[in-house]
Amino acid sequence: FGLVLAVARLTPGKAGAPIRFLAIAYIDLFRAVPAIIVLYLIGFGLPLTGLPFISKVSSQWFAIIALTLTYSAYIAETYRSGIDSIHPSQWSAARSLGFSFSQTLRWFILPQAIRISLPPTVGYMVQIIKGTSLAAIIGFTEITRAGQIINNATFQPLHVFTTVAALYFVICWPLSLLAARMERKRARALAR
Repeated sequence: FGLVLAVARLTPGKAGAPIRFLAIAYIDLFRAVPAIIVLYLIGFGLPLTGLPFISKVSSQWFAIIALTLTYSAYIAETYRSGIDSIHPSQWSAARSLGFSFSQTLRWFILPQAIRISLPPTVGYMVQIIKGTSLAAIIGFTEITRAGQIINNATFQPLHVFTTVAALYFVICWPLSLLAARMERKRARALAR
């Protein structure tokens, strides 16, 4: 979704102005509002609407929706900066060969931009994983909430939350190493 927002933000011409405006407004809004507030609004606000299909949605889906809304704005900016880092001559060369804006974007610009944006995107994935701990506030039982439940039954906070921290470490550390490795690989490629 972040990639779609980044491309929408770059839509050219007068016809693309409303799409650009909506993408920029979305990105600015969700980057400015804390994830916990979005979780409250989605997790507690949507059920208050009284819509029949909302009552059947689980707290897991509310957490997924809220975190997607929040982090897609950050990832959109990562992709946008990756697209902006592509030299303008790449655009000009593809357009001079007769490719349309969308063909240029699809076949020439996005493959390069995604490669550039991948390390910070993986970094955001780590943030999303850690952000799931906030979902406990809307009743979603994830690792932190499970730790709270176990702690309430055993009264062993040191053991329980050390285990919770270790689980997050086991999940997030390999992703952090992957992001660092991709950054080093890219730096070596640029140095050649």
